[in-house]
Formats: sequence, structure tokens, C-alpha cells
Amino acid sequence: MSESEHIYDITVIGGGPVGMFTAFYAGMRQLDTLVVESLPELGGQVSTLYPEKIIRDVAGFAGIKGGQLISALHKQMTVFPDFAPTVATNEEVTAIDKTDDIFVLTTTKGQYKSRSVVVAIGGGSFAPRKLAIDYDQALEDQKIFYFVKNVADFADKTVAIAGGGDSAIDWALTLEGIAKKVYLIHRRDQFRGLESSVERLHQGTVELMTPYLIDGVTDGPELSLDLKKVKSEDHVDLAVDALLVNYGFTADNHALRKWGLPLDHRLLKVDANMETSIPGVYGIGDCVNYPGKVKLIAAGFGEAPTAINDIAVKLYPERRQPLHSTQMDH
Repeated sequence: MSESEHIYDITVIGGGPVGMFTAFYAGMRQLDTLVVESLPELGGQVSTLYPEKIIRDVAGFAGIKGGQLISALHKQMTVFPDFAPTVATNEEVTAIDKTDDIFVLTTTKGQYKSRSVVVAIGGGSFAPRKLAIDYDQALEDQKIFYFVKNVADFADKTVAIAGGGDSAIDWALTLEGIAKKVYLIHRRDQFRGLESSVERLHQGTVELMTPYLIDGVTDGPELSLDLKKVKSEDHVDLAVDALLVNYGFTADNHALRKWGLPLDHRLLKVDANMETSIPGVYGIGDCVNYPGKVKLIAAGFGEAPTAINDIAVKLYPERRQPLHSTQMDH
């Protein structure tokens, strides 16, 4: 049977951590599964942006690097070889149509048919919020960074981190034991991170530069940062080897609108089974909205079995639903 004729039980759109776990759980339910990911490799933003970041909201791990989590999810996806998913990377879904009870997904490389669809595209396409000052763009990835691919690049260097949220605090704590010196620049005296992380920050060696804004950047043997105190004309000069900017990201879920799916505040509106108002189309992870929704990897992992079990019951009502996660142990 050719690919255009093959009909999958489930197509998961999005190959980030939540999409990968969804594919694994679909294998547990012995469902024929396809994963379509627009990036060249699985892992989503975690692989692309945070391979060295310590993730602390995954059950069973006090902390695990993003890259290690993706590697573990890769391994988990093939734990049931007969039901390992088919994976299509570097391929973007451009349209979702339904004929009778079969969905036809058109991509940049062809078409796939599926009996159900699980959308797990996270925040969609993303771009970092950059410094709101003029600076030499050639400094990016040389002395000014928006992503960290390898923490070893900052070993024995003086590093300034700009930002006041969880990501900035996490990087400050991560680099504290690697860099020679770490500064954290924030426009407020209060930080917006997890209480436990903020407590560690105050107890550590990271020097807090608050409340300051970066008013200028000058290159030289070192990077010279002109810091302006908020609501004041006072300035401080800070010489560093590298500046890591963590002002967050802008996300665009334009694909959801393009596919004509039901939205609520630009996010997929789903019910208690994670199903949209279109029968057979489900959404999980950061791309969905429902009362009490929490945007954490851990929450997305929990939503996956809810969606997959509902799909399995509808596709194969004669099968008995497993009562617990050890149902398939031998």
C-alpha cells in the first residue's frame, strides 16, 4: 500500500516532548501512528532552544537537561517495536480536510490519511524578544546570545543575563557553577520565577543588578553594558564576556487558523477528553485552552493519555481499556 493510500489510526501534528510522549502512549494502545514535525528533528523548542537547560517539572526527575529528556523520549517511542510510530520530519502540515470519516492531511511534501488527529504544536512558530536598543547584529552568537546550545561555551567567563522570569533565573542558576561570574539584570527588584528558584537565587553567588535596564551595548575586548537604573538618571557600566538575553519569545499559532480549527483566544478549544468540536480532532499541550489549563510539559504529558484513550475506545470499542500503566508489562 502506498503512503497516500495507507490510513493511520492517529496522526500527531508536532514532534515536541508532548507529541513524542503521545506517540509512545498510542503505541501502548497498539494504534498505528504517524508523527509530523515541521523542524528537521524531533524535540521541538526543547531541542532547538533548551538542550542544556535543566527541566524540573517532569515526574521522576529532580532535574533533567532538555537534550537528555528528548533522548529518553526517543528511546521510549520505540519500546514497543511493532507499534513504533512513523515519523515525518522537516514537513509542515498545510491543510486538514475530512472526507467521510477519514482525515486527509496535506503537507509540504505530500498527503497522509488518518482516522484521527492530535494537534500538539505547542506555541507554534517562535522568535526571541530581542534587545530594544541598537547594537551590532554581528555580535549575536558571538557575545550576545538568545539561545544556549552548550553551557561549556560559558566556562570561566563573566556572563550577564537579562530577564526576570523562570528562564532567566534557571540560566543564572545553571551557569553559576560554570561561569567565572554571573550577573542577573532585571528591571524590577522582584522576580517572576518559581519560589524555590528565587530562593536559590538569593542564596547563591549570582550578583543581582536590579532595578536596571540595558541602555546601551559597546563592543571591545569585553562587552560593555550601559545599565540605567529604573526611574533614575543613574548609570552603571558592566564589562562582561557574554550577554544572554531572556526576554521570552513571541509565538504564532497561525497554523491553527489556517487549518480552520475551533479556537478560543487563539488556542484550540477542547473538552474533557481533549477533543475539539470537530469529531476526531484533538489538541494537547500548550496549543490548547480549557478552564484551569496549565502550560507545563508535565500537564501536556498528562493530557496525552486522556486523548489517546478516548480515540482508542472510539476506533476500537471492542478492546478493553487498560486500567493502569503496567497493563502491558510481561
